[in-house]
Amino acid sequence: MVLEGSSEALCPPPSLELRPSCNKSQSSPPLSTSSQPHDGVFPEDKEPVKYGELIVLGHNGSLANGDKGRRRSRLALYKRPKANGVKPDVIHNVSTPLVSKALSNKSQHSISYTLSRSHSVIVEYTHDTNTDMFQIGRSTESMIDFVVTDTAGSGSSQGGGAAGEGGGGGQSAQSTISRYACRIMCERSAPYTARIYAAGFDSSKNIFLGERAAKWRTSDGLMDGLTTNGVLVMHPAGEFVSEPAPGVWREISVCGNVFALRETRSAQQRGKLVENESNTLQDGSLIDLCGATLLWRTPAGLRHTPTLKQLESLRQELNAARPQCPVGFNTLAFPSLAQREIVDKKQPWVYVNCGHVHGYHNWGYRKEKGPAGPGGTAPASTGERECPMCRRVGPYVPLWLGCEGGLYLDAGPPTHAFCPCGHVCSEKTVVGWSQIPLPHGTHAFHAACPFCGTWLTGEQGHIKLIFQGPVD
Repeated sequence: MVLEGSSEALCPPPSLELRPSCNKSQSSPPLSTSSQPHDGVFPEDKEPVKYGELIVLGHNGSLANGDKGRRRSRLALYKRPKANGVKPDVIHNVSTPLVSKALSNKSQHSISYTLSRSHSVIVEYTHDTNTDMFQIGRSTESMIDFVVTDTAGSGSSQGGGAAGEGGGGGQSAQSTISRYACRIMCERSAPYTARIYAAGFDSSKNIFLGERAAKWRTSDGLMDGLTTNGVLVMHPAGEFVSEPAPGVWREISVCGNVFALRETRSAQQRGKLVENESNTLQDGSLIDLCGATLLWRTPAGLRHTPTLKQLESLRQELNAARPQCPVGFNTLAFPSLAQREIVDKKQPWVYVNCGHVHGYHNWGYRKEKGPAGPGGTAPASTGERECPMCRRVGPYVPLWLGCEGGLYLDAGPPTHAFCPCGHVCSEKTVVGWSQIPLPHGTHAFHAACPFCGTWLTGEQGHIKLIFQGPVD
């Protein structure tokens, strides 16, 4: 359902007019169910209205096997030619044997709350001409606008490619992402406010919360509930591009209300209602689906980020400076943006504990265990290297330019890299993301590289790169 006294529900309370169960002589009008992500192109060559973009963290510009249709690493939400939003209309209190009959109308959106074996509450939804609805989940059925699969966690860096499966292969049998994870409702008139709700409607246009799901009656006699693994949202504490600072992770209910986190991800006891926060998405809001985390960027926020053309220009500027290996004196060059998996022979490498950039060399291993070295870091037995410039010991990895511009906080020069994966971007971007704890598992949080999903290490999670200029 949708309302626990929150003014941030699907629409303002005056327009909800939920009325008691009654016999309806006419069914609700069929909804526009077009699920194509770019079906918002308007006639007469008018510029389509963009509500915002969703970017899956852990993918450096595209899925590992390439973006295909609705399965991609980034999706823009455009105003649809015809509204397909819905809003709550009628509440039915029914005995459970009647539930299947009540849910059999496939032209009628509804949410079913099973309270016991003999009692259910069904909320029917009706067409809302003022909103567009976009659905996100693991299912590849047509009602899902953005198909999202699990992103690999904190494993070792996946080179320049995306971490995790994600691409066009088969879906994980053990996925923790719901088939119908969440839905976003966008107002069709300015300022085009976007709001998020847990759970999406299935192929029968139903949301079904079973007997074991966390659900409850609200103070005004309505219903609300949570999904099994929950939909978590974190709004930035300040302006995402000007003062990046993490907010507090919250859980969003089926009706769009905001709650403190449960003790564990799937606990049946809900957290405390947070009345002064809303489900309205802001630039930089993060949406965690228990297996993948999405970033919401507004059109205004995206104007501060580099385009693919600008990233290519930054890459060429780096290479034009002719950085050299301080030992081998060979000129280094960042590979093209399209080359994200195969290490090039001219590729720059970095010692992540000190930031000295070198060309690749096959020496300097410190496999033995011993006392701390000059840099204060004890050599490990994991094949770490000793920097020939400063003698600090640590991981030695190739550098990759961050290719997903939507993850940048500004269009500044690529002077820093995340540790230990070696993804390069602006200083503001590495500082901002290093402060953000991302959900992992049932109740753990770790800062991670947004380009590959690798957990960050070291005191800051990032390093300033030290390049050797040409000697001639």
